[in-house]
Amino acid sequence: MERPHQVEVGSLEASLIQMINDHNHASIELREHTEKAKKEAIRSAMRVSDLLVNAVNGGVQEIFINEKRIEMEIRALAATIIRFSKQTEQWFAASHAINNAVKEIGDFENWMKTMELDCKSITAAICNIHQT
Repeated sequence: MERPHQVEVGSLEASLIQMINDHNHASIELREHTEKAKKEAIRSAMRVSDLLVNAVNGGVQEIFINEKRIEMEIRALAATIIRFSKQTEQWFAASHAINNAVKEIGDFENWMKTMELDCKSITAAICNIHQT
């Protein structure tokens, strides 16, 4: 084994050793700084990613809520349409019944006029028979 030998201060070897030590120290500091910057960049990227996910999810959630509201409105409108359709059918049936009643009244009126003429004819015939 070799024994470490004494290096004289100010010699070329001492300067080289000092340069190597300085380089190693600078490399360690640079590596630590790089690692710290890398961790900070990862934290920032994760924060940006979380913010983007939250922004997208917020929009999706709002769309989902709007979709549910629209579906509820569709159901309500469908029920209203069915109710109006039934009411329209009832009105149509009532209108048809009124129309038939008016026709029957007209028919009855014609029958009454016919009966009146027949009665007048019969009365006139009886009067003629009675006068003769």
